[in-house]
Amino acid sequence: MHGYSKLYIGGKWIAASTNEQISVINPATEGCIGQVPAGTAAEVDLAVAAARAALPSWSATSPEIRAGYLKRVHEELVARAPELAELISNEMGMPIKLSQRIQAGLPAQVLHSYVELLGTYSFSERIGQSLVLKEPVGVVAAITPWNYPLHQLMIKVAAALAAGCTVIAKPSELTPLNAFVLAEIFDSCGLPPGVFNLVSGYGSVAGEALAVHPGVDMISFTGSTHAGKRVSVLAAETVKRVALELGGKSAAVVLEDADLATAMKVVVTNCFLNSGQTCSAQTRLLVPEERYHEAVGLAVEIAMEFLPGSPHDIKTKIGPLVSAQQRDRVLHYINEGIKAGAELLCGGLEAPEGLPLGYYVQPTIFGRVTTDMLIAQEEIFGPVLCIMTYRDEDDAVQIANDSIYGLAGGVWSASSEHAERVARRLQTGQVDINGGRFNILAPFGGYKQSGNGRELGHYGLEEFLQLKSLQF
Repeated sequence: MHGYSKLYIGGKWIAASTNEQISVINPATEGCIGQVPAGTAAEVDLAVAAARAALPSWSATSPEIRAGYLKRVHEELVARAPELAELISNEMGMPIKLSQRIQAGLPAQVLHSYVELLGTYSFSERIGQSLVLKEPVGVVAAITPWNYPLHQLMIKVAAALAAGCTVIAKPSELTPLNAFVLAEIFDSCGLPPGVFNLVSGYGSVAGEALAVHPGVDMISFTGSTHAGKRVSVLAAETVKRVALELGGKSAAVVLEDADLATAMKVVVTNCFLNSGQTCSAQTRLLVPEERYHEAVGLAVEIAMEFLPGSPHDIKTKIGPLVSAQQRDRVLHYINEGIKAGAELLCGGLEAPEGLPLGYYVQPTIFGRVTTDMLIAQEEIFGPVLCIMTYRDEDDAVQIANDSIYGLAGGVWSASSEHAERVARRLQTGQVDINGGRFNILAPFGGYKQSGNGRELGHYGLEEFLQLKSLQF
């Protein structure tokens, strides 16, 4: 049981103004594994005051000093990685083998990348008779989701601190425990008081208090498109900067000359990773009409390998969804797909066998999905793959772009040049060519209603900088 009764504000652990606690539920066992305070506007006020007080001195530190602090945090993060992997598996259900590599491993890699970047990045440049300064935007509120909780938090915190900003973190109420471990790490590494602050709480209370607060200069938000729109509206009152990383309905386009077997294995695995709870998941699979039956056979065969099981079994590839509400949401969409006449190829509404507890859903594949169906247009955020067919390359591009979203995608071809030509036509922020791997130095972010702004690498750093021109 991980019990936290205090919040981390101004370099101290302080009691919240109310006794209300948020229970953290293990989605595999449905048991309570911890509690955290339900922070309110009062705690947000304290955190903003602490962050503002710390801003002048922190923003004036050299990149070398900031890198030194971040390096110590990185070392401690690596040391506590096994603990964090197990904790996050308990919080949100990712299988432990994947959690070790992704949920605990990736945040450390991201933080290390910013330590290195601070050694080379120039915070000024000469343009003619002008000196352009790149200065920290100020106090940043980092509001993060539950699907990759520590990774999403580190993407924002590492870049913001590297830029010279001070931070208030507001993690998801479903998975806040790992953020408290991160606060312990910052505290043990001697980060100056107020540079990093942690306020747990509900989005409708603590999150909205941050969005409207005049002392917050920037909101960096990752979550649903619906919640992102709300944040934008609230933040507009004070004209603060807003960076949004929102939903997706990404398409994998398999061209006629592609290695179909390889493409199917990678795309199905991509879709089912983290039980489908990934904003960049390729959940629409586009194949040529004449290869539909071959593609379906391969996809179903691969899906059979994803048997839901305990997150702490190293053989498990797919765990539970994060909550009962999320499970019910996914089942609703599966039912909508069935009602719309899509071909249910595997999975469905029945609970997986042998798992009497936990928020599990069978990995599900629909075939003959058309663009007018709800399951082809809305983000399901579960292990549901929609297979669609196209007539020719232009038709494939049109179908892929027929979405309010534009976060990620993939293109498969025997020729990388051919795949690149098609990828250039997709209205999306990131495209994997023949299964190209995730790159923590490349910009990540969306087109259209998938958001604005970019994260990771120097593009992510620059989200937290503002420009000043000195004319000579």
